[in-house]
Amino acid sequence: MLETAFQDYTFQSPLMNASGVHCMTTEELNELANSKAGTFVTKSVTKQKRQGNPEPRYYETDFGSINSMGLPNLGFDYYLDYLKKHQKIASTPVFFSVASMNMQDNIETLKRLEDSEFRGFTELNLSCPNVPGKPQVAYDFETTEKILTEVFSFFTKPLGVKLPPYFDLVHFDQMATILNKFPLAFVNSINSVGNGLIVDTEKEQVVIKPKEGFGGIGGQYIKPTALANVRAFYLRLNPSIQIIGTGGITSGQDAFEHLLCGASMLQIGTQLYKEGTSVFSRVLSELEAIMDAKGYSRIEQFRGNLKTFEE
Repeated sequence: MLETAFQDYTFQSPLMNASGVHCMTTEELNELANSKAGTFVTKSVTKQKRQGNPEPRYYETDFGSINSMGLPNLGFDYYLDYLKKHQKIASTPVFFSVASMNMQDNIETLKRLEDSEFRGFTELNLSCPNVPGKPQVAYDFETTEKILTEVFSFFTKPLGVKLPPYFDLVHFDQMATILNKFPLAFVNSINSVGNGLIVDTEKEQVVIKPKEGFGGIGGQYIKPTALANVRAFYLRLNPSIQIIGTGGITSGQDAFEHLLCGASMLQIGTQLYKEGTSVFSRVLSELEAIMDAKGYSRIEQFRGNLKTFEE
């Protein structure tokens, strides 16, 4: 019932982790591999090991989270070695997330990945809002097109991009026009909503240290924005470019809404951080119950079929 077609593969479920959550170490990656997630994605990887921003850098609220992690990860070689071993014992492809400090590092990392034995999907993160002094690349449309032009001049493996949220319909049009020029496998929408601020009224203080308290907002706060981005790109992108819906998924209903808007796969971040890998079995059970109640036996029977009011 919950099988999901994604490019040339079929995953047993549409759920996976969001990069950055529960995927730093081999132990965490193994827990994901042994969970009810359909697949998993690594941390967003840089060329060398990176400590990230100073702590405290993550804070939970009743409705979500704020973070300014700063891309902490154990470096390209660590994750590539793990995935090469993993793919020898598992047939399901996984996702390798790449996020570098500059365009040249991105190119060098992707060239190494192209020349490697890795056979899964690559997620190019163009949307990290939490590296001080570094803008989100995907808000610069000209630079985004330049990067993708160079990447696809040599990269032949399945690749998609992780995007920030957009808020203007014209920006959806402009970015979709750029993305449709390239043989992308997928778009992941959205990364956290950048530069939010949460205040501790008792301490009269911000709740995270980096960037004077400014950070990326995730969780239930951002679900309407995430759904809008998923839907907007579903309606604008070439059918060959599938969508990973990310943002505000805490329940089977949230998952159903993302799928109804057009997502093919779903990533869970904040709720995974709160609940651990058991979140996948719970959300899948709730999603299956909703589908049963509506008479759906397959996701493809309703995916993308969001109704609007007739004129």
